[in-house]
Amino acid sequence: MSFITAIGTAVPLHVFEQSVISTFMERIAHQEEQRRKIKTVFRASAIKTRYSVIGDYGKQSNFTFFSNTKNLDPFPDTARRMEEYKRHAASLSAQAIQNCCSTGSFDFKSITHLITVSCTGMYAPGLDVDLIYKLGLRPSVNRMCINFMGCFAAINAIKAADAFCRADSQSKVLIVCTELCSLHFQKDFTDDNILANALFADGSAALMVESNPSGLGLSIEGFYSDIARNGADHMAWTIGNLGFEMKLSTYVPEVLGQGISSLLEGLSINTGIQPDRINHFAIHPGGKKILDSVATSLNISRERLNASYEVLRNYGNMSSPSILFVLKKMMEDDNVNETIMAMAFGPGLTMESMLLKAVS
Repeated sequence: MSFITAIGTAVPLHVFEQSVISTFMERIAHQEEQRRKIKTVFRASAIKTRYSVIGDYGKQSNFTFFSNTKNLDPFPDTARRMEEYKRHAASLSAQAIQNCCSTGSFDFKSITHLITVSCTGMYAPGLDVDLIYKLGLRPSVNRMCINFMGCFAAINAIKAADAFCRADSQSKVLIVCTELCSLHFQKDFTDDNILANALFADGSAALMVESNPSGLGLSIEGFYSDIARNGADHMAWTIGNLGFEMKLSTYVPEVLGQGISSLLEGLSINTGIQPDRINHFAIHPGGKKILDSVATSLNISRERLNASYEVLRNYGNMSSPSILFVLKKMMEDDNVNETIMAMAFGPGLTMESMLLKAVS
């Protein structure tokens, strides 16, 4: 078997009230209708604060990342955004990892595998190599990079870690998910862009997967994934000349709601654990309407998703690290001692699920 034995999180220095980011967006919108939509979507987001490596979102002038013009032109191109990603990703990742491995004098040379996860930036030599130097990992550590899979990628990383541990009981797998979503703000205020601008934020989360239940002790019981083919056009992530471009339709909650029952059924078959024996739900906080839709589809109260709603409120949607923020909060606040079903969603429209069991 394999176990999640520790989780650590980290966020950048700059934290902004949602209303402050809304004011930043409204100031550069050309049309009154756009400004009205921005204000409405931001108010309805159920997000209080978000974090960013960019300090400009709290300013009206003297920008350091964006151009100091009324319309922010010339707008930062993709190369400029990747420079900023490279500047911040490794240090934020290292912070999350240090928080994950904070007990005692941890020996980073004991790590056998390193899995890095990100969909908001790429460079080579990459984040994995930078972390070897920053943390003092062995140069021979087995490395895997999971890139551009979106919000569900953490579960894919845990699948890989689980396979490593089942193949070799001496495996000690370090996973770090780091996303700098705020680098990809788009000022073409389409409905998709307004929604993305209102939701996404920066953050990092790290976890350890091992073959013994030390520390946190969450046993990994199984996985199930599915694709809602009628949702392929509703969520996408592409690379443009002015950053990465998100397509995020307002129909995503509806499509997810239609697919949740079959996802739960598939997970139940794979693990042999019936849905009525699931005690806790860790749902990726992709947005308020997504969480509402999942609660309705699973026929559970919204109170049972309190950890997901709270992560959304305090951090926004950080893409891949978000589900790990939720799991960490549940373990800290709810004294979880039974089964947990985790779900995350992303481009495709892909739905990933995972069953965990707390081990005393």
